Amino acid sequence: MDMWNENKVTEILNIKYPIIQAGMAGGVTTPELVAAVSNCGALGNIGAGYMDPEQLRDSIKEVKQLTNKPFGVNLFIPEIPEVTEEEINKVNEWLSPFREELNLAEVTELKKPDTVIFEEQINVIIDEEVPVCSFTFGLPSKELVQRLKKKNIIVIGTATTVKEAIANEEIGMDMVVVQGSEAGGHRGTFIGSFEEAMIGTMALVPQTVDHVNIPVIAAGGIMDGRGVLSSLVLGAQAVQMGTAFVTSTESGAKEQHKSAILNSDEGELVVTSTFSGKPARGIQNDFITKMKKYEGELLKYPFQNTLTQPIRSEATKQNRPEWMSLWCGQNPRSSKQQAVSEIIQEIIAQIDHIVNGKIKNW
Repeated sequence: MDMWNENKVTEILNIKYPIIQAGMAGGVTTPELVAAVSNCGALGNIGAGYMDPEQLRDSIKEVKQLTNKPFGVNLFIPEIPEVTEEEINKVNEWLSPFREELNLAEVTELKKPDTVIFEEQINVIIDEEVPVCSFTFGLPSKELVQRLKKKNIIVIGTATTVKEAIANEEIGMDMVVVQGSEAGGHRGTFIGSFEEAMIGTMALVPQTVDHVNIPVIAAGGIMDGRGVLSSLVLGAQAVQMGTAFVTSTESGAKEQHKSAILNSDEGELVVTSTFSGKPARGIQNDFITKMKKYEGELLKYPFQNTLTQPIRSEATKQNRPEWMSLWCGQNPRSSKQQAVSEIIQEIIAQIDHIVNGKIKNW
């Protein structure tokens, strides 16, 4: 296993190490973070889920100025659920105590989401010749996958079950990220209920590897060299790490968010739909506790997300982390506040150490 870092994924993506930084939307993936990861020989990713096409183009151009190495963009598959005036009013009523306390007068107007922004994001990616494009929250059309592949853009999907991984392969994805239940942030489940798709990384990876031919990328709870190497032993050809990079110096996560991760343990994490209408793993706080009783009646994503956005944003400004969404995976004790280069160097050193038979307690 001397050449543990050389395989199909590193070859296709043209990277030195089989490590991918998750495309975390909402400002975490600054151009500095993405470029720092890529400059270390891993793959940085812009989390473009909430970016409009102009913001995405600017971000891509900035990354290109900071690195000449490959990087990717992660997009959300658009979702357009039905919603009634009555449901909106009900949720607004539940959110009003938070708004009042933060002195937020306005209630957000809900516009019906459309697929136009998504199509424009794709055009920007093709236009800017971004090497890698990944998707979460579902599958793009077969036509879109082919269009990207014709432009030599590598396409990566997300799955939380073997069934979803097979669906990714059938639509033409080059590789698939399998997101174990340990992962921080939103669940990528798109077939069936999220509860049935809460499979741990250790169980999900080998089962998926046995059922698809495309390379599998393991995600969920991986924070160090031990996690990377374990994933490779289970048959994954790379890992995707999110939480590990949230507390890095280059991360755009809010200070309250970084501090919460650095000061939490595995018992404080919970999967909640209260912030966005889509299940996501984060650190338990007052907002989640107070909204939990309404969980069955919240608006579907992205509507719930739109309604809570001003609350989360204002809570940050007023330093009220108890009302912020503090996304985090199940392994927060392994988080470190250091530069991306140090995080990656430590992972590599730890793997080399284990591979060369010098296993000790870290």
